[in-house]
Parts: sequence; C-alpha cells; structure tokens
Amino acid sequence: MPPFRFIAPRLAAPRLATPLAAAIAMCLSTPAFAQSSGDDGATRLDAVIVTGTRATDRTVLESTSPIDVLGQDDLIRAGAVNGELGGALQALLPSFNLPRQSNSGGADHIRAAQLRGLAPDQVLVLINGKRRHVSSLVTTGSKIGRGTTPVDFNAIPITAIKRIEVLRDGAGAQYGADAVAGVINIILDDAGDGGAFEASYGAHHTDLEPIGRTLTDGQSTFLAAKVGTDLGNDGFLRVGLEYKQLEPTNRAGFDQVPPWDQTPANLAVQGRRNYHHGNGAAKDINGWLNTEIALGGSALLYAFGTYHQRDTEGANYYRYPDSDANWPEVYPEGFRPVSIGENLDVAGVAGVRGQWGDWDYDASLNHGRNEFTYRLRDSINASLGPSSPTRFKTGDYAFSQTLANFDLSRGFEAGANFHTFATGVEFRVEDYETGAGDPASYAAGPYTDRPTGSQAGGGLTPQDEADLDRDVASVYASVSSNFGEKLSTDAALRYEHYSDFGGEVTGKLAARYEFAPAFALRGAVSRNFRAPSLGQIGYESTSTGYNAAGQLIQGRLLSVNNPIARALGATDLTPETSVNASLGFTSRIGENFDVSVDFFHIDIDDRVALSEAITGSAVTDFIDETFGIGGINSVSFFTNAADTRTRGVEVVANWRHPLAGGELGLGGSYSYADTEIKRIVDTPAQLTAIDPDYVLFGVEESNTLTDAAPRTKALFTGTWANDDWNLLTRVTRHGSTKRVFNFGGGYEPEQVYGAKWQLDAEVEYRIGDRWRVAVGGLNLTDEYADLSNEDIYYFGNLPYDVLSGIGSGGAYYYARVRYSF
Repeated sequence: MPPFRFIAPRLAAPRLATPLAAAIAMCLSTPAFAQSSGDDGATRLDAVIVTGTRATDRTVLESTSPIDVLGQDDLIRAGAVNGELGGALQALLPSFNLPRQSNSGGADHIRAAQLRGLAPDQVLVLINGKRRHVSSLVTTGSKIGRGTTPVDFNAIPITAIKRIEVLRDGAGAQYGADAVAGVINIILDDAGDGGAFEASYGAHHTDLEPIGRTLTDGQSTFLAAKVGTDLGNDGFLRVGLEYKQLEPTNRAGFDQVPPWDQTPANLAVQGRRNYHHGNGAAKDINGWLNTEIALGGSALLYAFGTYHQRDTEGANYYRYPDSDANWPEVYPEGFRPVSIGENLDVAGVAGVRGQWGDWDYDASLNHGRNEFTYRLRDSINASLGPSSPTRFKTGDYAFSQTLANFDLSRGFEAGANFHTFATGVEFRVEDYETGAGDPASYAAGPYTDRPTGSQAGGGLTPQDEADLDRDVASVYASVSSNFGEKLSTDAALRYEHYSDFGGEVTGKLAARYEFAPAFALRGAVSRNFRAPSLGQIGYESTSTGYNAAGQLIQGRLLSVNNPIARALGATDLTPETSVNASLGFTSRIGENFDVSVDFFHIDIDDRVALSEAITGSAVTDFIDETFGIGGINSVSFFTNAADTRTRGVEVVANWRHPLAGGELGLGGSYSYADTEIKRIVDTPAQLTAIDPDYVLFGVEESNTLTDAAPRTKALFTGTWANDDWNLLTRVTRHGSTKRVFNFGGGYEPEQVYGAKWQLDAEVEYRIGDRWRVAVGGLNLTDEYADLSNEDIYYFGNLPYDVLSGIGSGGAYYYARVRYSF
C-alpha cells in the first residue's frame, strides 16, 4: 500500500459559559443527523483523510466514498465498558454492530463485529494503513459472526489511538482482499511530547424483570498510561500501557427444568438460577508503541506495535444432577461448565519511507500473530467415570501473517488538473495451526453409555489438528485526480494471487462532482473478493452440548477435506466475489450545517458459511456404519452457501451554533442495510440419499445472513463545552432483529425482537489545565431487549436473546479521571 500522510488540521473551538444553559438547550433542540467534532478540534467533515484516496488534501466532505472519522476524545467519551475499543465503535458508528455473546462458545471470548450487516471477515482492518491480522479462533458457537475468523478489536489498545477512519465502501482494489463491506483504518497517537494517565470504574445497576430483583454486577476497572518524547528532526517515541478487569454479569432466569429431565433429583434444583447469561469475567493487559526516527535526508524510519494478553471466562449450559453427562459423586447438584480463554496477540510493523527524486516511497515489514488456548473448568468427561478430571485443555489455536510491502507514489500536474499516481507490490504469508487438547478431553472411557469428551467442548484430537499455510502476492496501481475544483476521481486496479486459489482481479472507480459550493454528487463501483480463511478450510472440533430443542448431543464440525464431510457432500471452498455500487450526495450550508446521504448496493456470490447442523439417527447410523465412529449426533461443515444482495442507505449530518459564549453541537447518523438471499446452494445428493429431509443450508443459517443483525440503527447526539465543562447526551435506536430455529419435523419457531431506544449521558469537568473528571451512564433508562417467547427461552433459563444491539446488561454507570501533561 502507498504511504499514508497523517494530516490533522487544527481549528479553534469556541468556549461556552454555563453548563445549565447548554443542558436546557440540548433538551429543547430537535436532534439532527450528525456526528460531533473530534479531539483535534476539527469537525469530522472538515478533517483531512488518508483512507480511501491517494490524494493528500481531501476532507471527509470531499471524499469520493463515505467515511466516518472518530477522534481520541470521541473514544474516551463513548463510555465503553472496561475501555473496550469494540464497545466504543458500537456506541459511535451506526453501520457497526458488535453484539455481546453468551453461551456461544468461542464468541464469548472474541467478539465479532459487522459493518453494513455483512460478515465480520468481510471488513478489512488497518493500523496506520497496514493490514491487521485476524483471530486464530473460528467463532462457530455464535449467531452473529458464526463461522468467521474476525479481527479482535478489543485486542487493540483504545488509548493508543489518535483517530479512526471508517471507509464504508468496497475497497479491495485499493487495500487488498477482505475489504468487501469497507475498511477501518486505526491511526495511532503520534504526539512527540506529553502524556496522560487515566482511570475509570463502572458497574451495572439494573432491575431484572424475569427474577424480580435489583442487581449490581459487572464491575469494571480500567487503568491506562501513555507518554511520548521528542527525538528531534520531527522524530518521536510514544508508548503506553493498559490494564482492564471485568467482573461477570448474569441475566439468567429461574430454571423450569425441561419435561424430559424432570426426575426427582432434577426437580430438586428447579426454581434456581442454574444457568448463566451475560458477560464473563475478563482481565486484559495491553501495551503499544509508535515511533518515527529521522535517518537523514528525506528518509524516515518508523515502527509501531501492539501487545495484548487477555484471560476470559464464558458460559455454558447447565448439566442436571440426574443426567448421563454427570456423575452425582462428582457434582451432586449438577454442574455448569465454564470455558476459559487465554488470548495472546502480538503485532509489529517496521519500515522506511521518504523521497526518491519526485517519488514518495514506503517499504515495510509487518508481522502479526494470535494464539488462543481453550480450557474448561467445572466440567467432566462422563465416559471416564467418577475419577474423570474436572479441568481440561481442549485445544490450542494459532494464526500468523507476515507481509512485505513496497509502495511508490507521486503527484503531477497536467494543465489545470492534479493527479496522484501510486503503485506497489505486496507479499503475504499466512499460517494456521491447531493443537490437540488434553487426552482426557477427548478420550472415550470405559463407560460406553455416557458421552465421551469433556462436557461443553470436547478436546481437539490429534486427528483434528491442522497445519495450513499459503502465500499471497499482489500488485496494484491507482490514480487520484482533481479535474479543476469541481470534479475529483479515484481509480484503482489490483491483481492478487493466492497459492491455494489462483489469481483474482479487483477494480474500483469513484467520482465526486461539486455542482455548487453547497452540493456535490458522488458515486463508486467496485469489484472485490474474499478468500476463505485458513481457519474455515482447516478447522475441526468436537463438542458436547444442547441442540436447539434443549437436548444434549455430541457434534462434530468437520473440515471440507475430512472423509466424513466428503461422504456427506462437502466440496472444496471457493472465494467470495462481490460487486459494490454506491451513489450519494454531500451538502454544506454555511459554516454551521453539513450532511451526507449515500445509497449502496452489494451483490456477493458464493458466501462462505457453516452448513446447518445435520442431526438425527440417520446421519449417526451412516457415520457408524461407514467409518466405524459411533455416537456422533450432529455434523456440520463449511460451504459456499449462498449468493446475497445487500441494499441500504446511510445518513450523516452536523449542526453547530455558538451558544452562551461557546458552541452547541447537535448531530446524529442513520444506517439501513437489508440483506436478501438470491440463491442457496443445492443440498448434495449424498446427503439426501441418507435422509430426503436433510437440508444443507436452511432456515437457521439463512436467518444468520439476513435477519439476525439489526437492519437499522440511528444515533442522535448533543454536545456542549466551555473552558470547564463538557456535556454529552446520546440517544441510540437499535433496530429490530429476528431469530429462527429449526427444531425438526417442520417445527420452525421464530421471534422478532423489536427496536429499542438507549439513552447515554456524560458530564466532564476540567480542573485546571491537566485534570479532567467525568461521570456518566449508558442505557440510563435500563432498557432490555424483548423477552424471548416460550419456544426460545430454554425453559426460563435464557430470557433474553443475544441479537439485540441494546444487549442484556441493563443500565451501566461509570466515573473517570484523567491527568494530562
């Protein structure tokens, strides 16, 4: 990728006088679609951008594609629980969705984010313009992001960030594969002096309707420090450290016990809160650095990196005392396994940039690695009998990528027109590995009438292990042009070759024409693609848990190369391809109001997704008879499941006005994205030969692609500030979602969870030039998603679904102190 020039204009911000007057004005004013100004003092639509174009002087308003810009203060004031970057983006961006999962396997530990309602692995994340690696864990147990290997946003230190630019458009030709929904470019703090210390503490305080109690839980602690020093000749060194701790929340209801489990021993635990639904406990340590050193002449050495270590706990379904999954000698009152995630994430980039005659050059090396160890406690391998261990390691996962880039760019005039030409090459190596769990986690013991493997996640066996790698090489060229003062364009072409999939050509053309100083039309068309991740190709696992009907089963997720999967009709995966088109306008009226509206259309062919869970005695008997492996009740594998079409619109606007000697800002934004399925893969003949009723990709997984994520989201924001006070009010409308189950026999219950409103607020007070103290709250009206109906709430245990954007935490209150020097 070509070099990025980080330019942040400074605009003076007027000061206000009294917080009371501003608060009254905020309450009486009509919200507008807007976003407030960033910490650099520039309103976002005035901010110079480095994403989506090779030109070095374009602002958000002048971009040929829609872009959101978030400043450092925006992230601080987002009030994110435990300093999580993903939570801050969820609060600030209408097109960004990051639901908090529970009882969802690996998704309890690594949350998957969506842009424009598409899959988490269809958005490309950059750090200072360089590709970020993805997680090593395939999130197979979740609804949102099911079957993907997402970037772990919460592994990126939030206090390391200077600003974030979110390109809401396909950009594969500009930045490479995966940029189907858009690009999120995270730009690190580059201050050459000074620093800051920050501490915050918060907790949930909520009325939980299903149990009729008021709870205080989910206490969170966040500590951070950063400092910088000037290295001379525009050089600097910036380093920082963060510590986070999150206590669990629980929104489970009273257990009614399923009818088929109502034995005397099990009825003895009826009416208790046997399940857990909510956040798990977590501890994080983050470190980061960002530096530039002048080498003499025009050359500059730069380096940046992040370090992340996180220990997390996740929830799993309760096992009853009188169950073949339990031994009363070990757990006389039943047990609920707890999953433990040990996540280590390291990334570093080093490079040299400078000038070579009329050319700017950038040469860099980029390495990132994620390691995840999955463990269980309070579990058991029932087939081993009462002497079974209760703690297990169920598997190790690792993903790494190494990149080398060399990029050239230069600007040149042609008459009254100015063009920026860029070209470059990239070579990338990816490696994916999985390691077996403890032998006891997958062993088949002497008690053959009991399920084998550790409960809540059988360990990876030596046969499940994967060791895959591939090489990716690409070459690109792009031109950003200004034809006079009214017309600007961006054009790019890229060829990318995968050692396992061959070559793909992507391209993009975008343009903006300013009809008048107050109005401009813009549009773009692009072709993009995404290759299946190595995890989607090679991941295998064995699990024991409950199916959609609440019955305990043993299941296998198989790679497409597994002989069992092949016998069921699995085929080699192929890359996803997409065509993106957008059309919109921007308008600025005077100095106080600006607005942008963008319509988009995205066709994606051959989307990679998990198949339905293929269950029942027919598949169990087939595997036993054909392969001599008994007791497998459910099988799934990846497939190129469907072609989809996503259409939508996004609106962003700002209004500013002096008030009481300072400035009042009103704003908001709106996003609508509707995904429909155009084609579904045929069920293979091998599968229907086993049972004519089997469907490879049906209602449950179709629901995952189309209706599980909210189609709409709106943000309304009011801000006011003077020399002493910063006031913030934010109202969010989370759109409706839909859950569909297939319980078999044609019984397919569903529920629509209605739209919900969320109120957030914060008051910050400055003490002198260095101290700031703030108090605030998220979801101050203590709103919850709709209660799940009797078909879905698991016999009273899980009253709330994980789909709604408002979550199931209830009201959250926090305090923050910050010292800057």
